[in-house]
Amino acid sequence: MVPIKLDEFVSQFVKGNPGESKKTIRKQLNAAVEAKQNGARCIHCGNTIWAIGSAVVGWNGCFTCITGEANSSDDYEIDAVCWE
Repeated sequence: MVPIKLDEFVSQFVKGNPGESKKTIRKQLNAAVEAKQNGARCIHCGNTIWAIGSAVVGWNGCFTCITGEANSSDDYEIDAVCWE
């Protein structure tokens, strides 16, 4: 996965989804990153969650279970070093 700062992702997400609130997606991302850091697992397969995907869909899921794709190498994930 490609690391991205939380603020960068929020800006890109809201730009691509103009009906979404920056405040809401930021809150959901913070919760998902915290859950991931605390060891949250995908509710379907037990793999580590994908914080961005989990925040958007509203449930703890891994990249594959959320997207149906196996290769996440070109997709973003919040950079845990600078997520706040």
